[in-house]
Amino acid sequence: MKKKRSQLEIWNFIGFGILGLYCLFLVFPLFRTLKTSVAGADGGFSLMYFKEFFANPYYFSTLLNSFKISVVTMFWSLLLGIPLAYFYTIYVMKAQKFLQIVIVLCSMSAPFIGAYAWILLLGRSGLITVIIERLSGIVLPSIYGFNGIVLVLTTRLFPLVFLYVSGALKSIDSSLLEASQNLGESSFRRFFNVVLPLCMPSILAAALLVFMRALADFGTPLIIGEGYRTFPVEIYNQYVGETAVNHNFAAAISVIAIIITALVFLFQKFLTTKFKFTINSLHSIQRTKPKKGVSIFINIYAYLLVFISMLPQIYLIYISFKKTSASGSLFEPGFSLDSYRIGLKRMGSAIPNTIFIGGISVIFVILLAILVSYLVVRRTGIVSNVIDNLSMVPYIIPGSVIGIALVLAFNTKPIVLTGTVAIMIICMVIRRIPYTIRSSVAILQQIPISIEEASISLGASKIKTFFGITVPMMSNGIISGAILSWIAIITELSTSIILYTAHTVTLTLSIYIFVSRGTDGPAAAMATILSVFTTISLLLFMRISKSKDIIL
Repeated sequence: MKKKRSQLEIWNFIGFGILGLYCLFLVFPLFRTLKTSVAGADGGFSLMYFKEFFANPYYFSTLLNSFKISVVTMFWSLLLGIPLAYFYTIYVMKAQKFLQIVIVLCSMSAPFIGAYAWILLLGRSGLITVIIERLSGIVLPSIYGFNGIVLVLTTRLFPLVFLYVSGALKSIDSSLLEASQNLGESSFRRFFNVVLPLCMPSILAAALLVFMRALADFGTPLIIGEGYRTFPVEIYNQYVGETAVNHNFAAAISVIAIIITALVFLFQKFLTTKFKFTINSLHSIQRTKPKKGVSIFINIYAYLLVFISMLPQIYLIYISFKKTSASGSLFEPGFSLDSYRIGLKRMGSAIPNTIFIGGISVIFVILLAILVSYLVVRRTGIVSNVIDNLSMVPYIIPGSVIGIALVLAFNTKPIVLTGTVAIMIICMVIRRIPYTIRSSVAILQQIPISIEEASISLGASKIKTFFGITVPMMSNGIISGAILSWIAIITELSTSIILYTAHTVTLTLSIYIFVSRGTDGPAAAMATILSVFTTISLLLFMRISKSKDIIL
């Protein structure tokens, strides 16, 4: 009995310890942000900054602009992603495995890199813009502002819809589609009357996830917005403005962002619950070979969509090998590795910083995710439920808000972390641990508890059983989630740009710095190196993970 009590006390201690970490590095910073947002000029309580935001059309329009972008991006992502998922799951297509990898790669790069590449292609002096104008005299519409932001976000976020909907389609029993066909439904009517209603929970989840990602995106409007002001960019400008800064106003806008994203998240959970139902798929859908005309159409649709989405990354790789001037800002005839030499010379520490910060962050992510997932699945209770909910909070809050909250909390004594590698690692762990927790929870739920009970009955302690039996059986889910966390960490910009110093510049930040200075060659070179990191990580994930459904 004493041994059992001791083991329970160990898990209670672990639970309270993790809860304490969340309180220190998440709850306290968010509370500090709230406190800063309501601090008046005299130090007393005041709502003046909230009143200023909603009363001044200049600021309030940024919120409306962000909502407009989010709604339109969500519409186009659904319009492109749902048919792609349907074609991919129902029919046999050319190079299907390759197609899936490329679709996922479309969503893996940092959004602002896509914005930068589209400017090089469709900007005022962009490659495509110049070619079309010379050949036909047609002047293309401006890529800057609303249209450009929507283009960049749609080409990056439609893969989320594809992944969610294709996963839902795999759970549909093929007999339902066969019954519909036997009743005389055409393929077109079957798609709208059978497939869409059955996939509705996943479609709603994907739609709201795209909405939240577009709403919180920082890098795209910053690079390609050109005066089209959005909510996340305004938060950044108020915090690190070139002419003036207002930390209280930035904190107030951050609180508004937290409230909005929380409401959207709760609305998502409500809709998911409302439309939730269970399907027992005895016979999963088997891909069929389409008729020749249909085959041509679906392959053209899929590969044209993927080509357009991948075109910016392809072009960046191409220009990274173009010969450049000594400054790296002008391209010259011929090819060379000049861009890589300049990039590595000026930002050579970016690669080891990325590996070090990302590697240490992933180690902590793995350790914490293992413990959190076990508490959530095997040690259900108030503490584990609170930890589970807290772990998802950074997933829905804009990254710039988390960055500002950490700076406000740890820029004064007793704990000063601002400007250190530690605060970068803490931020990355908090922001990206949900990926590994979700995948670890999912695989742990599939492991029968009887295996652990058998080990304990043979004399092994619960802790020894956990590390010797349970953790090895969870390894696929843990490693898969860790790789996704790694990819998200190395492509992170919104929090890094708030927290970095000259000694903690990462690959993503180096690309942003080169872009902001107009040095296109080194920017393309560093973006190519980041793409190589991302591609290798994704291939490693698909090698380890037995599941083809990736939730980003």
